[in-house]
Parts: sequence; C-alpha cells; structure tokens
Amino acid sequence: MMIYLVAGEPSGDMLGAGLMRALKEQKQDVKFAGVGGENMEKEGMKSLFNISDLAIMGLAEVIPSIPKVLRRIRETVADIEQKKPDVVITIDSWSFSARVHKALRKKGIKVLQMHYVAPQVWAWKKRRARTMYKYIDRLLTLFPNEPAYFTPYHLKTDFVGHPVIESSMVSADGQSFLEQYNISKDKKVVLILPGSRHNEVANLLPVFLDTVAELKKKHPELFFVLPTVKTVENRVKMMVKEKGEDILVLTTQVDRYAAAKCAVAAIAASGTVALELAIVNVPHLIAYKVPAITAWLARRLTKIKYVNLTNLLLDELIVPELLQEDCIKEKLLATTEELLNQKSELYRREQTGFDILRKELGFGKAKPSHRAAEIVLSAIEEYKKR
Repeated sequence: MMIYLVAGEPSGDMLGAGLMRALKEQKQDVKFAGVGGENMEKEGMKSLFNISDLAIMGLAEVIPSIPKVLRRIRETVADIEQKKPDVVITIDSWSFSARVHKALRKKGIKVLQMHYVAPQVWAWKKRRARTMYKYIDRLLTLFPNEPAYFTPYHLKTDFVGHPVIESSMVSADGQSFLEQYNISKDKKVVLILPGSRHNEVANLLPVFLDTVAELKKKHPELFFVLPTVKTVENRVKMMVKEKGEDILVLTTQVDRYAAAKCAVAAIAASGTVALELAIVNVPHLIAYKVPAITAWLARRLTKIKYVNLTNLLLDELIVPELLQEDCIKEKLLATTEELLNQKSELYRREQTGFDILRKELGFGKAKPSHRAAEIVLSAIEEYKKR
C-alpha cells in the first residue's frame, strides 16, 4: 500500500509522523511518499523537497514566494501522478493543500483524496466549508465542534482528536535534561519559543531577546532555553549570537520536550506549541507580530475573540495575548514576571484553565493518531470497492 502525505510546515510534519507510526502499527506492508520534514523522514519518507519553501505566513510575506509555491504544487501533482498512490493525505496548510487537490481533480487523476486538520472556518472564510467536498473525499478534524461545519455540505468528516494529548512532552524527563546540560539546581528554566517560520523568527525573536536581557538583569536565577526547528535553525543561532546573550539553543524534539518538563515559564509565538505547554502545565504568554498590512486585513477578515487555541477552546482569556502594538519588551517583561509568581492571579488562572483544557481534549483516552490511521485504512478499502 502506498500512502502519499503532504505536510507544509513543522506542525504538520509532526502530525504526519504520528500518523505514519500509527499506520505502520496497523499495516505492515505500507509505504510512504510525499512532502514532509525531519520527523516524517525519520519515519521512512523521503521528502520531494524541503518544506521550508512552504513555511510562509502573512499576506505580505506570501506574495514574493508565489512563483516558488506554484512550482512546488506542480512538482507535487506530477509526483503523485507518477507514483499512483492508494491515497493522498494533505496535512494542514489548506492554502497549499487545496491547490494540490484541485489540480488532481482537474487532471482527472483517480485517487482517494483526504485532508487532515480542518481549515479554521469558524474564524474566517466560512464559505470554504461549502466547497471542500468538490476537492477532497474525506476530512479529519482535531476538535469535536468542527465536523458540524462540514457535514451539512456533503463532506464526510471525522473528529479524531488533537495530537497534543499524545505528545511525548508528557512523558519527557526534565531531570535528565538538567543533568545533561549541567544546569544547576538553583536555576529556573524559561523557554523562548519564537516560532518555526522565517518571518515569525524575524518579527519575534528580536523583542524576545530584548526581554531576556531585561529578565537576566532582574532575575539572575533564570536560565533561558530556546528550542528551534531545522527550517529556521541557522537564522535563530545567528540572531542569538549577534545579540550576545547566553541562551541554550536546542535543535532536537527530544530536548525541546524535556526542557518543557522542567520549565517554570515560557514566552511563545502563537501556535500548536501553546497547547503543548498547557498540557504539561507550563505558565506562558503568547506574543505575535506581523506586518501592519497583514494585521489590518486579519482584523477585518477574521471573526474571533482570541488567537491562542487554549483561549479559543475555553472561550476565555486564560493565556495573555500580546499582539502587534502590545508585543513590546516592557509588556513581555511584566507579564513574564507575573507568570513566575505562583501566587499571582494570572498563574492561578492558567493552572485552572489548563486542567479544564486537558479534559476538553480527551487527555488519557484513545490516541488521535491511531483513530486517524484506522479511518485512513478503512477509507482506502471503501474507495477500492467503488
């Protein structure tokens, strides 16, 4: 059985790797091809190209990359046509994924087409829900409220659960991490997480580093750790070196998870990482900044109260969101200090919210990746019978 997977960014790469592991457990003779990152390659898939070409976010940032992205779409479709897989599963990154699916339909390539992670139609572009059935045969969602947006429009949709609840971060060994990097017992680890895209790092890391410098002056007991990913590793290391701050930069997922288990706080970009931090009870704030034109358009096109997934799922401001004009050193500094104080109202609010979130996400129940793999395999069998 040949399964073709397409993941356009690091979070999708991690999701794809989990799905691949689950598929291999359930079907021994399965093979993989497609587009992915380091985690999917570790599971046995050679990526067609480097996914850093697709890890772009923000309207202003996307425009210069359009020719390259269009070329990658053509290459992906041609590879699918040549390999003739049993199924094509795109993961997140709907803007790219949709164009791949549309091209397959247009060329008349007969293959089962699935998408993993629903576009956030509850936030904007609700009309997407009405047309997705034209391009894919089945949709897998992470949140229980999402199928209701798509099933009325003829798209078979399954809620499988969010992979964060089976993250290895939960079982990581924080004590071993401290010993491995000779971090003394009197130090308190603070995570710096500026994102996995080049434009995120460019926009956020300078203000994060400025905040670190101020925190060091006031709190010498703090030890700063910056986990990063392959796509932006070189840029991150260069920026940290230029700033001259003594920060431990981590480049492996194992180290990132272990660091989180012993962290007392985190300064993070908005994204899936915030859910991981919540699952393991790390007090954190969310900061994000994009070019002014992107922010202007987003505020007019979206219909959401919050950007952080924890806040969205609980419909309450649990985690501070320091966005755009609020993403400044002074506010990051003050909020981080509040998080470090276990007697503060913010600290207590986050801990209570994280307990509720774990229950909402089904923590401790069946693994989402196993459920997703079961649906993929049954969908392939159904498709063959048509």
